[in-house]
Amino acid sequence: MDRVNFSQMKDGTKEEYEFLTAHEIEYTKGTAERLLHALEHLDESLSGYQITRLSHSVQSATRAWRDGADIDWVVSALLHDIGDIFAPYNHDEYAATILKPFVREQCRWCVETHGDFQMLYYGHHLEGFDKDKRERHRGSKYFDDCAEFCERWDQASFDPDYDTLPLSFFAPMVHEVFAREPYDPAVTQAPDQPLVVPETAAERAAA
Repeated sequence: MDRVNFSQMKDGTKEEYEFLTAHEIEYTKGTAERLLHALEHLDESLSGYQITRLSHSVQSATRAWRDGADIDWVVSALLHDIGDIFAPYNHDEYAATILKPFVREQCRWCVETHGDFQMLYYGHHLEGFDKDKRERHRGSKYFDDCAEFCERWDQASFDPDYDTLPLSFFAPMVHEVFAREPYDPAVTQAPDQPLVVPETAAERAAA
């Protein structure tokens, strides 16, 4: 079978759906490469900053790596703005949806809400923006994590002079995360982890 015969889904056969499912499973194996390619296209997104959106994403991941953060945090930092091109009004939710099946809930939540938290740094300069928008999330067990995510990795990563690691450095981590079994409770419900692990940061700095 090269393709299905039906033109309406309700007319599909068991064999046709088994055929399609096998194709879809094979296609998902390329998710990491497609995401890395999409990251490269962030250079076509927002301009006006001293660095490109891709450079911002990689710099955020570099800071996370140098803080000793684990792979879920690092990949989340790398991908947190991947929705900028296609979902400029909810880019945070877009990125979180991509990450949701493959990282723990702590990281997904912080990526999904980081847009609200980032307003702390600029909302007071713009009419109609609420710099305290993050307060709607006060009480969440991840509130402090997202505040730290934004302070250490997001808002700080627009520095053209920072020694940022290349995207190729993070590519194996993206492949590792997106090769996981999607929605595996051992991953999505894994224990929370700190953003900063001084011992790991020291080991990476010495390597």
